[in-house]
Amino acid sequence: RERYERRAARQAQQYQRTQRWTAIGAVCLLVVALAAGGFFLFHGPGPHAQAATKPSAVATPTPPAATPTPTPTQAEPAKHCTYPANPPASRNVGKPPARPDFKAKYQATIHTNRGDIVINLRNSKATCTVNSFVFLAAKKYFSNTHCHRLVTSGIFVLQCGDPTGTGSGGPGYKFDDENLTGATYPAATVAMANAGPNTNGSQFFLVYKDSTQLQPKYTPFGTIVSGLNIIQNVAKAGSDNSLGSGDGHPKEKVVIKSVTIKKT
Repeated sequence: RERYERRAARQAQQYQRTQRWTAIGAVCLLVVALAAGGFFLFHGPGPHAQAATKPSAVATPTPPAATPTPTPTQAEPAKHCTYPANPPASRNVGKPPARPDFKAKYQATIHTNRGDIVINLRNSKATCTVNSFVFLAAKKYFSNTHCHRLVTSGIFVLQCGDPTGTGSGGPGYKFDDENLTGATYPAATVAMANAGPNTNGSQFFLVYKDSTQLQPKYTPFGTIVSGLNIIQNVAKAGSDNSLGSGDGHPKEKVVIKSVTIKKT
């Protein structure tokens, strides 16, 4: 009987140890699961995950890289444009019309706190790009927005067109590249910024000095005919270097009050 009682006691102790370790294991698994759930709740993947780590990745002209140059998908002037959804929209103004006025000539005036910048738009060479820009201007998408990035080293551009001022904002749609064959970026060029081939949205950049390091990967859609000196004066003051040496927010703020379009 004594041997039986001792064996029963040992079995009871072993059972209690097993139960204890099982409970500890379950608690550990629960903690891990909650931690993982919290991570994906606050840091889950999204359409602008890349932009979160590099604020201007959504729309940024960059120095040359060993990547193939995308080619236009249709002949110009385009007679039909597509604008696939690309949420979220910084300002929800809808989408441009699918049928552009490809025969029209457009001139845009960007009214800023530092003066007017007048741009002849290349509608016959970048029809869908101009169609989008004209649409956004008419919807006051650019009104009361800051030009959020100034680059003064390697390339020489002032970047605008993001209502959030972070470099990650867009209109809620995207569209294909245009006018890239043989594209160059001398002073007075206006071109689309992007996050890769065919990811154009609302952000654009104004070239204030010849930028030969830029590869033909950014749709040129306009030429500055008046006001280039305004950007050059802003560039003289430099940037805050928040994105690197010679790269960041302009020290002299440039605010787009509105953009008006003249059509002929």
